[in-house]
Amino acid sequence: MRLATARDELIPLTDRRVRENPAYLSVVLLSRLITSLGNLEDINTDVVQDLFAIDLAFLQKFYEKINLDGTPVASTVCPDCQHEFEVDMGSRLGE
Repeated sequence: MRLATARDELIPLTDRRVRENPAYLSVVLLSRLITSLGNLEDINTDVVQDLFAIDLAFLQKFYEKINLDGTPVASTVCPDCQHEFEVDMGSRLGE
């Protein structure tokens, strides 16, 4: 995911789907900002809206983290042992 520009945050507001359903804003916004996802390189709204809810929530939190905090470090919990730790999600923000 790359850092958002003002344009990235403004253009989705003109999208018909967002005007009809404001909750769709995050789908359109993330589809503009996610540069790759696994082996997918063509990320569009269909890909984002088909994500599991937990994956979408993670990407929304990551978007907020890098665009508000300016850091790609995310806290997470191991689903097996419940150990909490931080993960550096990448240092190429803004590229």
